[in-house]
Amino acid sequence: MTDIVFLLLIFFMLTVSFITPTGLAVDLPTSQTTHTPSPQVQVTITAGLDYYVDNQKTTLAQLAPMLQARLSSRNGTLLLQVDKSVPVAYMIKVVDIASSLHAHVFVATRPDR
Repeated sequence: MTDIVFLLLIFFMLTVSFITPTGLAVDLPTSQTTHTPSPQVQVTITAGLDYYVDNQKTTLAQLAPMLQARLSSRNGTLLLQVDKSVPVAYMIKVVDIASSLHAHVFVATRPDR
């Protein structure tokens, strides 16, 4: 019995080490409240003002057609991850595009400590 537990422990330790985290390095603002939606689409704006849709680099001009194609249903959900050094005007442009597509927009934050 202990052999099986030991083998399972080794298996899980090895599989966890093979999982590489995907995502972009974005310094998110902090918030006291937390809510984790399950978005259809993730839009990220980095500190260098690069736009990513589901980790695929794009431009602001290409953002509207990409979101329209990915937000399949009316009232889709979009998770907006914006570096805290990015001016709010850039975030509002993405929110306007998502609002025109009738999407619900959530802004990602990290917990306040």
